[in-house]
Amino acid sequence: MDLKTQKMRTFNNILVTGGAGFIGSNFIRYVLTKTDFAGRIVNYDALTYAGNAESLADVAQAFPGRYEFVHADIRDGAAVAAALEKYSVDAIVHFAAESHVDRSITSPDDFVQTNIVGTFRLLEAARAMGRKLALFHHVSTDEVFGSLGETGFFSETTPYAPHSPYSASKAGSDHLVRAFRDTYGLPVTLTNCSNNYGPYQFPEKLIPLMILNALEGKELPVYGEGTNVRDWLHVEDHCEAIWTVMTKAAIGETYCVGGRNEMRNIDVVGKICALVDTLAPPLASGAPRSSLIRHVKDRLGHDRRYAIDCSKLERDLGWKPAHDAKTGFEETVKWYLASSRWVDSVRTGAYRNWIERNYASR
Repeated sequence: MDLKTQKMRTFNNILVTGGAGFIGSNFIRYVLTKTDFAGRIVNYDALTYAGNAESLADVAQAFPGRYEFVHADIRDGAAVAAALEKYSVDAIVHFAAESHVDRSITSPDDFVQTNIVGTFRLLEAARAMGRKLALFHHVSTDEVFGSLGETGFFSETTPYAPHSPYSASKAGSDHLVRAFRDTYGLPVTLTNCSNNYGPYQFPEKLIPLMILNALEGKELPVYGEGTNVRDWLHVEDHCEAIWTVMTKAAIGETYCVGGRNEMRNIDVVGKICALVDTLAPPLASGAPRSSLIRHVKDRLGHDRRYAIDCSKLERDLGWKPAHDAKTGFEETVKWYLASSRWVDSVRTGAYRNWIERNYASR
């Protein structure tokens, strides 16, 4: 099949699980504002600590009738089935997951329950829809592949070798999705992405944590020597890649999504420091933000290097990342500097009240 010339797949009602999270909220915003999609998106989210429905407040206002919110858990199979039926869903995009490696080390049970059991409940509800469902797209991570040495790249054929409870739980969910494709004929596509960054990312993650700490003159903790390497993917590039796969890829296909921005963690922090020095007022001491870097004990099972070969996605479907580290990091720092209200809402916990104020009467 010539994937470049086949007819694009279209949808009427898309259920997005975890749509109040970092990547999910950016995906909803991208599809409604930057594609020709004319249907409805249903944001299905349990609103755990990192779920922030307020991140889409402007979208809810701008797209009445085309954006809906359902406060529910993917582990609740009856609630999932009810939402699929009520909104005549014909496509599911599955972002909902516990995603922070450090948290998976201290609380692995949450990751098994959400990422494996939750995905199973969602798949069962999807299977029950039969031919009504056009696509189940599963969003996963490159961490399922384990760790690379100094050379080489992850690709769609790399064997799975997860090292943390987080990556193991995501590997399990990937296998379940493929099993439902092979056993029941569920129409699925999958993507495995590298490290995302950009607007609306919860401040526990590396880049927003470094930006906000650097801005406030707080210590910048870096695991070990900071020589672990990651490939950094701007969240909007990732969202475009997902939409491209959903609308163009053959059923059953898997694509790796990377930013072609390999960097050591210590170099990422250095770049963030330099940008904050340039874009924000100086520290009271007059010292550069890089003076705030503190090396801390390395994380358990810390993978040395991730790097994605996304040439299949580029070759088959014509997608390429639009952001490099220079433009993407600068845009991201500027967004956090200009979004103090969102940051304060997250840090104080006020964001948890937004859904009650706006949806309690529905």
